[in-house]
Amino acid sequence: MAFDGTWKVDRNENYEKFMEAMGIGMMKRKLGAHDNLKITIQQNGDKFNVKEASNFRTIDIEFTLGVSFEYSLADGTELTGAWTLEGNKLVATFTRKDNGKVLKATREIVGDELVQTYLYEGVESKRFFKR
Repeated sequence: MAFDGTWKVDRNENYEKFMEAMGIGMMKRKLGAHDNLKITIQQNGDKFNVKEASNFRTIDIEFTLGVSFEYSLADGTELTGAWTLEGNKLVATFTRKDNGKVLKATREIVGDELVQTYLYEGVESKRFFKR
């Protein structure tokens, strides 16, 4: 599948504003904007293995499309939700456990980049990754 491979963050768009909307403090926002995130994606049918490695943590995530699972962000925010495939785009809806608010995320291949988009409380952010 097109998502397979190792992707390293290249640049961010509005990422600090997104983290601020999420309630992440200034110091963590400054560090998070330079986390050197690397995502390794392996897809086997409806099952995905995703390894996220950054300056702060390394985590392995396994999920099946359409099946809800629990996930925690690097700052400790706990979420529950699921990824689905809509055309060539991975789409997720996660609900925060602490306040019930919704975080939407998408991953899609645009040209030679993996574009990850977040939407939370009306604030949209994009992270661009290269193989």
